[in-house]
Amino acid sequence: MGVKERGQRRSSTGRQSLECEGDVNCSPIPQALSTPKYTGPDPSESPMSRYDRNQATRNHRSNPCCFCWCCCCSCSWNEDRNRRRFSRDTKLETVPHCEVCSKPSSEEVYSWASSFEKLMKNPAGRNVFREFLRTEYSEENMLFWLACEELKKDHSKHSIEEKARLIYEDYISILSPKEVSLDSRVREVINRRMQEPSCHTFDDAQLQIYTLMHRDSYPRFLSSSIYKALLQNISRSSSES
Repeated sequence: MGVKERGQRRSSTGRQSLECEGDVNCSPIPQALSTPKYTGPDPSESPMSRYDRNQATRNHRSNPCCFCWCCCCSCSWNEDRNRRRFSRDTKLETVPHCEVCSKPSSEEVYSWASSFEKLMKNPAGRNVFREFLRTEYSEENMLFWLACEELKKDHSKHSIEEKARLIYEDYISILSPKEVSLDSRVREVINRRMQEPSCHTFDDAQLQIYTLMHRDSYPRFLSSSIYKALLQNISRSSSES
């Protein structure tokens, strides 16, 4: 084939390609492979409805409420966490839900404001203070302190070992939802003493939690609505009598 003939064939092929590009029906693109064009927002859809739909998509993708520490979140993650957080029932049957005590006198109630020691030595005072700690989600501090007090009253070696193990699981283990706040030094002491538990295994930890309640929770208790309501009731009863 000569050079001239090849040039004519190439020119003819080029014209056919151009003619094909100009013809819409020459080689149609399958509908499934075609890329849809953006035509803008739907005129019939209001801007607020588009905002609500986008906001719902973002919330479904990442719910920021799940990372807060409040109780307002209703998602399943936080509900499960709240169930663990509100689960305050101790395994120790020796620690009652509420200590049996008589109604405190007005002198006793007023004395609680003058001394944390007087509050903790009074069964009724411990009950009221424990109710306040429950509102702050720190009731485990009082439960741990009471459990240690019960442990000191025991004299059976087998019973002491069993109670010590339960106290450790309930309040010392990092896996427990009722874990109390202790420093590393006290934890090391407990771990050593747990090799041969005694009624004094948790003495250092009990003192640390006692100090924590005294320094941190006690001042807020004195200004709480629970204690103020108790004082008002006593004053009202005194005036009526």
